[in-house]
Amino acid sequence: MIDFLLILFIMTLLYAAIANRMQTYLWILILQGAILSGLSYFLLTKIEVYNLVLIIAENLIFKTIAVPWFLNTIIKRNQITRETEPYLPNFVSLMIVTAIILLSIVITTSLNDIFIAKNLFIVAISTLFSALYLIMSRRKIITHVISYLILENGVFLLSLSTGNEMPMLVNLGIMLDIFASVLILGVFFNKIGDVLKDPDVGLLRNLKD
Repeated sequence: MIDFLLILFIMTLLYAAIANRMQTYLWILILQGAILSGLSYFLLTKIEVYNLVLIIAENLIFKTIAVPWFLNTIIKRNQITRETEPYLPNFVSLMIVTAIILLSIVITTSLNDIFIAKNLFIVAISTLFSALYLIMSRRKIITHVISYLILENGVFLLSLSTGNEMPMLVNLGIMLDIFASVLILGVFFNKIGDVLKDPDVGLLRNLKD
């Protein structure tokens, strides 16, 4: 079951590489949050029950429901339906993300650390670098925010790969970080949307004091 969830998570990264519609990005976030909840349930068997419940609830309520709903509100308010033409074609993006995944497999298999769950580590590293690529290759601000949230999911996966003790603290830190980031960027994005009809990174470069 764990391997199935990890494969499903990898598929969300590949899908994100070719996605154009904003609703698709939101569904990717929702699915990743649900997958992280499932992985937490199956992997975190040595922590206290209340800690496990808190982690699963945080993933289900915060990452799967609250954040996507908030982002959906911003998207509808600014009438954004699609990502503008990315810097690279979707096929090239798919090949790059695939190469990132393959490179992560090669790097991880060369490690001899017995304390690292290699299957989780592969997905975590793939998620981190794929999210960074999405941030660099997409134009719209809201897509950058979503890519940043995918990166945060990679950090949580990285904590899962190192044992049963760290995810609780890491996830609490991530939750606060995401909350602050989404709130600030949401306010910022709404203000930009009042001035620019279709805000993207390129237009921000033209803003003057």
